[in-house]
Amino acid sequence: MAEPAAASAVQAVSVWSAWADPWRWPDRRSRRGRPRERGSRADRQEPERSVEGEDLPALLERLLGASQGRTQKDLAAAADISYPTLNAWMNRTRDTSRVDPERLRAMVEVFRRWGVRTTPREFFASAGRPVPGPSGDKCEAQLLKSYRQLSESRRRALVKNAEAMLQLSRIS
Repeated sequence: MAEPAAASAVQAVSVWSAWADPWRWPDRRSRRGRPRERGSRADRQEPERSVEGEDLPALLERLLGASQGRTQKDLAAAADISYPTLNAWMNRTRDTSRVDPERLRAMVEVFRRWGVRTTPREFFASAGRPVPGPSGDKCEAQLLKSYRQLSESRRRALVKNAEAMLQLSRIS
């Protein structure tokens, strides 16, 4: 009978140790199920090129590491994104699949200004979204001209169809 009590005491100490020292978590995984990484951010070797299947938080972390001395706060201010929103994306506490395309483009431009090579395709792919085609002023002017010629009911139908197309493109 004494052995089960001793085993439960060892198990309790083991669980307490895991909470006190997260690196001793029994299966070397965090409580959220992601593998833990050892060492500081500066110690980790970041890949030079885009990683296939890289999600938006991993991409942002890699690109911030490549931009000398820049922080999340610097990126948030330069891209006109609130710092709590960017931080939630980086910590994976907010879904990144519905990020506004203009925010993604803004981050691309910020990294390019900082001298980091990146592309809109890389950002859209990491957010799990198809890359929108290029839109120029001429194309947008033509669309606006056509839109203004429609009746009110046709305008509503056009907007509804465009939103449905966007939803389909996010799913596929």
